[in-house]
Amino acid sequence: MTKRDFNDHCWKDIVDQEILDIYASYHREVFVGRHPAVLAIDLYKKAYLGGNKPVAVVNKEFDGSCGENAWKAMPPTQKLFAAARRAGVPIVYTTRHADTGGVHSTNRKKLEETEDLYAIQPDLAPEPGEIVIYKERASAFFGTPLITHLRKLGADSLIICGESTSGCVRASTVDAYSFGFHNTLVEECTYDRSMLSHKVNLFDLHHKYADVMHADEVIAHLEGMVKKKKSA
Repeated sequence: MTKRDFNDHCWKDIVDQEILDIYASYHREVFVGRHPAVLAIDLYKKAYLGGNKPVAVVNKEFDGSCGENAWKAMPPTQKLFAAARRAGVPIVYTTRHADTGGVHSTNRKKLEETEDLYAIQPDLAPEPGEIVIYKERASAFFGTPLITHLRKLGADSLIICGESTSGCVRASTVDAYSFGFHNTLVEECTYDRSMLSHKVNLFDLHHKYADVMHADEVIAHLEGMVKKKKSA
């Protein structure tokens, strides 16, 4: 596979050379950690409501939907999960409960919700034995047993996907970095309601807290893990 430039990513159309020069000291080799787990953040039904349509359209009826951005990320995420399972890499999901008027993950105005909105989208559903973490705040680590599960699984690094890039993905990635995990963020498998927020946050996370890699690169790494196991 051809080696990509450090900034060969979706933010190229919004980040100018002056900003790239400012962030040049962050350039490094990117990689997937030795013993990764996949952290699949908030792939629940609510994000897909209204179907594969522009976010501005679906949000008129389904507040909080990520519309076409969520649906575009689904095929590469399915491929990522399949490759991880073949490689024996654990997948840990996060979601939340319907709003009960208590603690919220963000300050967004809450509408009446049903619990089924926070079930994992069937096309990406966990397989038997895979862990689902319920959280109340943006970070998957805050007030949850996630770190305990990851240590028990022997994970020293994370492959992160899901939504939203500017919210729960960002908060979870920063906390994971603080806990000492090497983070790989899969560009095509993360999404947000706003493409501007998506691109800006991926750029910032890539330079400070994670290695943003393309889905084909991460899947190739996982396939390489399978080959190593077979030849061992």
